Amino acid sequence: MEHLVELRDRLLWSVGSIAIGFFICFAIWHILLAWLLLPYENAVIAVKGAAALKSGMGLIYTAPLEAFITQIKVAMFGGFCLAFPMISFQLYRFVAPGLYSHEKRAFTPFLIMAPVLFIMGAAMAYFVVMPMVMQFSLRQELAPATGGVGVVYQGKISEYVGMITTLILGFGACFQLPVVQVLLGRAGIVDGQTWLENGRYAIFGIFVVAAVVTPPDVISQFSLAVPLIILYYIGAFLVKMGDPKDATPS
Repeated sequence: MEHLVELRDRLLWSVGSIAIGFFICFAIWHILLAWLLLPYENAVIAVKGAAALKSGMGLIYTAPLEAFITQIKVAMFGGFCLAFPMISFQLYRFVAPGLYSHEKRAFTPFLIMAPVLFIMGAAMAYFVVMPMVMQFSLRQELAPATGGVGVVYQGKISEYVGMITTLILGFGACFQLPVVQVLLGRAGIVDGQTWLENGRYAIFGIFVVAAVVTPPDVISQFSLAVPLIILYYIGAFLVKMGDPKDATPS
């Protein structure tokens, strides 16, 4: 019963931090939206030139409340990102009472690494994957033939925001893989040798996850899968280094 009360308290702290982050971000949603739109703007400039931004290349909305709902989604996204360090800390506070002092010291570096890896994954989605996706999309336009019609990109703001926030959160979450591996290793659930021996199955699973998280093009999928495979083996070797059976006898 005491554990359930502790879990409730940690969940309340986490939800509360997301709520506070939401209200902060809703007050500055226009700044956050401008930041989210930068990959699209840069893609337009790269493909069509700066003048295209002023000649009908803006994103549209087609439903009465679509723009307002997009503002809420932007604020929710920002609120979760702001709250992520607090959520990680609350997770630590929940499991800490069951750890020995040396286990707590071992846990601390990974408490720090979780936000760092999340930022690395989010940065890759924002600075690498999203610009590639948008430039590829814009290059699919077709000029009208004589007497015919062309194919023009007219993106919806809700779809664009949904895509970029999903990519950022998805990449950030996937980059937590080494943290999960090490925690499972420290808990004695999966040892390092098991991670290494099942690498081929993990690679298959990583490509499946990449296909789900990223847009349906090979470049985006490999942009997530390759770093994840590298992180997987880094995590596996870190676990193996900490395996009791690999330790040098005193």
